[in-house]
Amino acid sequence: MKIIEAASREEYRLFLRFEDGTAGEVDLSELAGRGVFAAWREQGVFEQVRVTETGAVEWPGELDLCPDALYMQLTGRTAQELFPTMHSLISNA
Repeated sequence: MKIIEAASREEYRLFLRFEDGTAGEVDLSELAGRGVFAAWREQGVFEQVRVTETGAVEWPGELDLCPDALYMQLTGRTAQELFPTMHSLISNA
């Protein structure tokens, strides 16, 4: 699932719009200040979010997040729901 629009919001929230029209905000505050995401605590870094050519979101310093994981967080859907053939591929491996 590709992201086509992203915008930072207050308190480490991110507005996202996906190629299928799904749109809304995800709360990323649990990540802020942890590990590589400590960079978001620096003034102005979180606001520099951009959509990559591959439909992911990234910030300076090569910080990025998986668009599929963000889609699942936004919609509440599971990996099995999004990728039903993946389960059969894994169980047949």
